[in-house]
Amino acid sequence: MILTFEYRIKPNQKQAECINQWLELLRRHWNYALGQRLDWLRRTRCAIDRCSLISETIGEIPEKVNYYTQQSDLKQTKTLFPDYKNIYCEVQQMNLQRLEKAWKRWLVPDKKGKRGGRPRFKKAGQLRSFSFSRVNHPKAVIKFQNNCLWTKKWGAIPVVIHRPIPESFILKTATIVKKADGYYVCITAEDETIPNVIPIDNIKSAVGIDVGLKEFLTTSQGKTVAVKKIYRNRQKHLARQQRKLARKNKGSKNYEKQQKRIALTHQKIARYRKDWHYKTAHWLVNNYDFIACEDLNIKGLAKTKLAKSILDVAWGNFLTKLEAVAVKRGVWFVKVSPHGTTVNCSSCGHKVPKTLSVRLHECPKCNLTMDRDENAAVNIIKKALQIHGVGLIPSACGGLVSGQPVKQETSGTEYMQLSLF
Repeated sequence: MILTFEYRIKPNQKQAECINQWLELLRRHWNYALGQRLDWLRRTRCAIDRCSLISETIGEIPEKVNYYTQQSDLKQTKTLFPDYKNIYCEVQQMNLQRLEKAWKRWLVPDKKGKRGGRPRFKKAGQLRSFSFSRVNHPKAVIKFQNNCLWTKKWGAIPVVIHRPIPESFILKTATIVKKADGYYVCITAEDETIPNVIPIDNIKSAVGIDVGLKEFLTTSQGKTVAVKKIYRNRQKHLARQQRKLARKNKGSKNYEKQQKRIALTHQKIARYRKDWHYKTAHWLVNNYDFIACEDLNIKGLAKTKLAKSILDVAWGNFLTKLEAVAVKRGVWFVKVSPHGTTVNCSSCGHKVPKTLSVRLHECPKCNLTMDRDENAAVNIIKKALQIHGVGLIPSACGGLVSGQPVKQETSGTEYMQLSLF
């Protein structure tokens, strides 16, 4: 299992200036390397006998540009631009590896045939992190010990250890991140042991959850978690701050100060939302051995008229955190298809079409009346229990009763790499 631990660091003024200089130089190198790739793609995107004389550049066809060719050019970069000699070679290599991943996400589709967006050129201040490929290795340039980060070029930087790293974990990589309120280090640690998931026969409590905008979360047992409109409650304040920024001269000291105020407000919103998500996730994991939810197309939902509200509650971030916490604690976390969960009756299975404004499920066949979100949550847990063969049967009102286990359809449990902050 791989976890990431985030700590605040306290560099002095000279160390902070060095970090800022590295970020700016790495940003320029990113832009140059990306420009090389785009130029090669533009020149070689079609056969030479089919090029348009109007829109195509005529000249020698350049050699293919990839990570290895750009990595071999690092020596030449340091010769032409001596400032890059102060940056460790592995930091520049990690910067090029990030570009390589972004490039492949754009050009190579995934299993579902989807591709990421085109990598962008970064403006001043947009590159906010760089990574070291090894920590506490005999050949590593960065060490983490005695609550300090140490490098030959920086010296010792104090680290605020608010929670210790378990002794069984082996440190792998370190990433220095610049945020609105200071500098942080993200240390990736690996442990060979993997938490054992609760055996199917030992599952005693299961729950289905249905996320929404009226209530953030509704369980199959009728419990709800209220929506916290974290962004909307600060929306007017942010609008005032943005108007103040528009009235200032771009590039001036007051402009930079106002930019920092806005960045701190956004950071506060993100941290408030993150804390709320983690507390909700831990509440579910502490009370249930089996958690089921819908496999929603949140990107598609975010293109509707309710986009701002959907992005404010951040269902996708919450489900990702819930899955990470569940796997870490050995609790089952299952996603099922959302097809029919809102329409079908949880008692008899009869289809009861309803619009989004109708908040009550009323079945004309079995006369079941309950909240539509609770009805959907019961359908979700029913689907999950049937697929995974858990010997618990949800009743019509959302409770659980003992029953004979169904034949298990899954052959095993897959584990994934987690990144917890």
